[in-house]
Amino acid sequence: MTVPILFDSPHSGRTIPHDFVTGVSLAQLRTGEDAFVDELVSGCLDYGIGLVQAEFPRTYIDANRAVDDIDESLLAEPWPDGANPTDKSARGMGLIRKHILRDVPIYSAPLSVEEVSVRIADFYQPYHDAVRDNLDRLHTAHGAVWHVDWHSMKPFGNPMNVDDGQPRPDFVVSDREGETADPDLVDAVAGWFSARGYAVSVNDPYKGAEMIRRYGVPSDGRHSIQIEINRRLYLYLDRMTKTDGFIRLKENLDAFSAWLAGYVLPVEEAVGVARCPEITS
Repeated sequence: MTVPILFDSPHSGRTIPHDFVTGVSLAQLRTGEDAFVDELVSGCLDYGIGLVQAEFPRTYIDANRAVDDIDESLLAEPWPDGANPTDKSARGMGLIRKHILRDVPIYSAPLSVEEVSVRIADFYQPYHDAVRDNLDRLHTAHGAVWHVDWHSMKPFGNPMNVDDGQPRPDFVVSDREGETADPDLVDAVAGWFSARGYAVSVNDPYKGAEMIRRYGVPSDGRHSIQIEINRRLYLYLDRMTKTDGFIRLKENLDAFSAWLAGYVLPVEEAVGVARCPEITS
């Protein structure tokens, strides 16, 4: 049985494409991954929740950015039809990431427009197609759909972030300041984690980016939230390997999946919609 919920993990990919030629070490590249987030949330499948996860690294192309959020200083030529860089690009973390750490550039030579276009066509667009198609299928079958976009964050903000030097909570739940989900959902999710002893903030320091901006339309029964997990809960930060805390955290995230399925189903039943067939994720 499936429920009208989809999880996605756009930054947990760790397979390095053959044409990803950089000027930094593999260890440095790994710091840009949401390491093991896909594994942490994979228990959702046991509760009928679909999961879309990226295999490619976000340092190669970032699915959680607008397709035109491009820093043209990375390119050998202007972007066709014009780029629209945001503050993410200004901080070196646009569609194509400029720095892996502050003042540590990823590339030693400009990229061609063709190279970036291939990354969009072969990696970025298929990822969004998978998320959109599954959300549309669930929405058609159920009349509403709930989407959780999962990420991890460093324990403290760094100079590339808006919260430089500030400690971060265990979880951050985001809905772009009320734009992408029913506020009752956001409150319920934040409350669930708080009740289990975690420190939780809402829309601070993260408000949510492209994945929920694009797919969250609460007026149409499409609810999208972003959840950030503090890496200190489960990672040795210097090695990007699992600590003993990984097991406990995964057990709690499995329990969260079970709770969310139960939270959503009464809402679904209240509007009298049928369950959907098995989805592809």
